[in-house]
Amino acid sequence: MQVVVAGQGYVGLPLAVRAAEVGHRVVGYDVDPHRVQQITAGQSYVEDVASARLRAVLDSGAYSVTAEATALARYDIAVITVPTPLRDGVPDLTYVESCAQTLGEHLRPGATVVLESTTYPGTTEELLAPLLEKGSGLTAGRDFHLGYSPERIDPGNTVWRLENTPKIVSGIDEESLRAVDGFYRRLVEHTVPVSSCKEAELTKLLENTFRHVNIALVNELAMFARELGIDIWGAIDAAATKPFGFLRFNPGPGVGGHCLPIDPSFLSWRVERALGQSFRFVELANDVNNHMPDYVVRRLMEAFNARRKTVSGSRVLLLGLAYKPNTSDARESPSTRVAELLLGLGAEVRGADPHVLDGIHADARLIQAEATVQEIAAADAVVLLTDHAKFDYEAILKHAPYVLDCRNRLSGANVDVL
Repeated sequence: MQVVVAGQGYVGLPLAVRAAEVGHRVVGYDVDPHRVQQITAGQSYVEDVASARLRAVLDSGAYSVTAEATALARYDIAVITVPTPLRDGVPDLTYVESCAQTLGEHLRPGATVVLESTTYPGTTEELLAPLLEKGSGLTAGRDFHLGYSPERIDPGNTVWRLENTPKIVSGIDEESLRAVDGFYRRLVEHTVPVSSCKEAELTKLLENTFRHVNIALVNELAMFARELGIDIWGAIDAAATKPFGFLRFNPGPGVGGHCLPIDPSFLSWRVERALGQSFRFVELANDVNNHMPDYVVRRLMEAFNARRKTVSGSRVLLLGLAYKPNTSDARESPSTRVAELLLGLGAEVRGADPHVLDGIHADARLIQAEATVQEIAAADAVVLLTDHAKFDYEAILKHAPYVLDCRNRLSGANVDVL
């Protein structure tokens, strides 16, 4: 089948490559010409897709990438994996709307369109369907199939990949569900059909809200436990020995990526708009997790004060600019906020990350560095924000005058743990 995957980022590129590998003819569509150029050259910027694997499907002719909408003609399946950011607390579906308009112009009878982008319940039927119908003159359900299948990509996870992670599938009617399920069954080991698109949309938000709330719980506990003189990490280790009724979540400097800082707010916004009620758990979790970078900076200020130093004029090395270990994904990374706060206090801030080589969208005063022995030793303080495997932890422990460890990776006389 002719497959279009709209959006070639952390979700779309792995999906497009996998679809090509199982025998589909795939066109990756992305409006970013630089990204298209990079993919065409066989250079993958997504850890889940090795460049050699990308080049193999490019060389075979099964996969191509373009920024030209004319290349989308006569598709059998189109999957939308474009970003869905928040703008001032409101879901911004501009990319979904634009993509729907483009796909609608090329939609033909019998084709299938699937939305994977995270969004609020009702988007597929209330927003996407009318746009596709307007652009094509066709009717969803009668003339073409339409469904929702939430992405479950976990960047950098080598155990649970696209192929072996169960895939939620849904459709606006039975025929659409069969079409969506049939497509994904060739890509993944196991599909999980649900009764409606709204149920599938809510499933995605439930998964991420669950994590968001529980991370906020341990983050707040970490702050209280320190004041009470209790080792929160030891308590979590002990609780994790219980074989039932407990799932481990660890404290950290904040949350990042699309899933946690953004996705639960889609649900909160939908509840407030549709029901006129606040989703208190989400709002509380947002408040706790959004302020963890402030807590990190406050802890660093306390450490400087104890050493009769000031943050202003001090040299601080931030280790880890990505939001999660062993990836280059710096979307919504708490390191950005930590850097901004420290720079605002007059510190000389350097950031080191072996995966984020092109920097992040932070204050231009943030100096990109490498975590060399010289760089570590020259810092007045080292803050471990993301515990990449590539960092030399023995060197950090040996040469850093002071370390604030936000990931419980180190222990020593010169180390404070979050």
